[in-house]
Amino acid sequence: MKLTKEEQEVESLYEAGKVVLRKPGRAMLNKFATAADNTFRKDRRINIRLSEHDMVGIQRVAASKGVPYQTLISGLIHQFVEGDLVQKA
Repeated sequence: MKLTKEEQEVESLYEAGKVVLRKPGRAMLNKFATAADNTFRKDRRINIRLSEHDMVGIQRVAASKGVPYQTLISGLIHQFVEGDLVQKA
């Protein structure tokens, strides 16, 4: 697995003993559970038409990431809505 620069830094600090992992408290676990519920709740259905080329490409990328293609599409839409996708210059 290829790590980002930030992930490599965290890994180095952990291996050097400068970062200690601890179990999250009940409040943090409740926050995680609420976030997961909100993230994975799918309460709307849409239908879209795609070109065969795009559909095959989406399926290929999803397979390489080990996720269903619908999950990949949903995640991309979510990232776009949240402003996490940036346009290439």
